Amino acid sequence: MLAQRMMWIAWPAFLVAGVLEMLVFAFVDPQDMQWFGQPIELSRQGVYTLSFFVFWSITAASSALTTLLSVSPFEMNRCPLVPTERPDGCPKQEACCEPVAV
Repeated sequence: MLAQRMMWIAWPAFLVAGVLEMLVFAFVDPQDMQWFGQPIELSRQGVYTLSFFVFWSITAASSALTTLLSVSPFEMNRCPLVPTERPDGCPKQEACCEPVAV
């Protein structure tokens, strides 16, 4: 399930980063770019590569936030351990193993 969620985050972010890369550099020449008034000392390929990873990181953070917000409260609060393996004093261990009053 974790691998599937990671792909929900990484793959759309990769595709959007590629589109952003094409859109930005269709209008901007990497050799004309400046950072704090100084020309960037990277080659065109270096600027393209660095920009792609920046775009990918930002869009991955957006996808990760969307994935996090889509998790139900039940799934978020679910304990991954079965009741008999939970540590002593765990409130979920006590709640699950007590007899239910009818």
